[in-house]
Amino acid sequence: MKRKSPAPRSLLGVNLAHIDLVRDGRRIFRDLHWSIAPGERWVLLGDNGAGKTQLLKMLAGDVWPQPGRQAQRLYTWGREQHTEPLGVREEIAYLGAERQDRYQHYQWNHRVLAVVGTGLQRTDIPLEVLRAEERRALQALLRRCGIAMLAQRRFLSLSYGERRLVLLARAMAWRPRLLLLDEPLNGLDAENRQRLLKSLRALQGARVPWVYATHRLDEVPTGATHLAVLSGGRLRTQSWPAARRAVSGVGQTQPALPAQSAVAGYRSVPLLRLANAWVWREGSAVLRGVSLNLGRGERLVVHGANGSGKSTLLGALYGEFATAAGSEIWRRGVAAGTALHDFQRRVGRVSADLQSGLPRELTALETVVAGLRQCFGIDAPITPSERLRALRALRCVGALGLAARQSGLLSYGQMRRVLFARAIVGNPEILLLDEPYSGLDARTRSALQSLVTGCGLRQAAIVMATHHRDEWPAVVTQELELAAGEVRYCGSVRGA
Repeated sequence: MKRKSPAPRSLLGVNLAHIDLVRDGRRIFRDLHWSIAPGERWVLLGDNGAGKTQLLKMLAGDVWPQPGRQAQRLYTWGREQHTEPLGVREEIAYLGAERQDRYQHYQWNHRVLAVVGTGLQRTDIPLEVLRAEERRALQALLRRCGIAMLAQRRFLSLSYGERRLVLLARAMAWRPRLLLLDEPLNGLDAENRQRLLKSLRALQGARVPWVYATHRLDEVPTGATHLAVLSGGRLRTQSWPAARRAVSGVGQTQPALPAQSAVAGYRSVPLLRLANAWVWREGSAVLRGVSLNLGRGERLVVHGANGSGKSTLLGALYGEFATAAGSEIWRRGVAAGTALHDFQRRVGRVSADLQSGLPRELTALETVVAGLRQCFGIDAPITPSERLRALRALRCVGALGLAARQSGLLSYGQMRRVLFARAIVGNPEILLLDEPYSGLDARTRSALQSLVTGCGLRQAAIVMATHHRDEWPAVVTQELELAAGEVRYCGSVRGA
């Protein structure tokens, strides 16, 4: 295949006018207007389900608005004007959770250098062998992004945050004329969040326009010029400096709650023990001699840099990853050598990988019932008892109105609420929460944090992996810090 010649360095401008969008019988946009000029850098805000991701997809040409005589999508590129995105789609780079989940869904497990190389080729998967000079340029780009050590790793062997950094490098290799960023910092540790924001600042000199959707104003890059707020199907816009003062409380993280001791007596019922656990994945040791004890009602917070082994640890506790010979793992009620199904029925899980792997054709209600049955699909009619329990769980997470909607048509944040309902529907003995609040607006995040520490789950043991201190449960009994698969710190947390 002949390599495409690079287009002129003109940047894209976009004008949307009289845009309506209806999906699944619901009106998402109503007479929406928006103009993005070259050099403008937009912050996009809105609650879960407001339509932020759909709006970005419309800009990228992945979603088409309702037909109408007045509806207009005009893309200006140098002296060219396009009334639809087909002629400029290759000039737009998109980074977000849904795009990232495609790699898991389709099992695109190429080496990191090849994944970043698809940015040069402007393709989803590698179609050509990289030339020597291209490999050198990509290696330099990986060094600037701080991930040169990942070049020969398989993409699906990476942590969620590491995958996000790889896809940022891919977007930069793309050399876009317009950059769309959908919650780009989700899953990144503090150091890598700053690294990504620094990379965005480097684009300001080239006047590359971007749109940055977020729920956390404290993570907005410097240099933003405009604000767009999506609510009720309409878009309100204004300059960013003036808007920053007006919305300074919107989407901000809540102050961290003081750690407290657990309710007395719960530690007397041990649930799970890990001793000298080693876990190998794709020929590399991801966990190295990790030990921990977990009792009823305890709250264990696991933290550490991207790639430190947090998700692998939670997967090993669940039984998704086997521990190596010489490791010891004990689960209450599970005899050595027996199936883990009964234990796993007593465990609720929330993670990005689980969310991306769930069938998109199921309704939210069916997704929760499948969790009750400890399976991914529905292979038998739903019983009245199952329906009632699933509806109660959806009500608990504020998602009762989503029950009949197809999962594939929900926003990322809406689907995360459904995932919480799936996790709690079986009244779990243990909750494994891996970056559970990613993609959630401040109000939903606060409500689910209250649920996790609420009366109904007070006796459940909780293991939470997170990069944000303000997401720690109000009750924390143990803290575990990982570094390169080893325990850097492990200790009890005393009541404040």
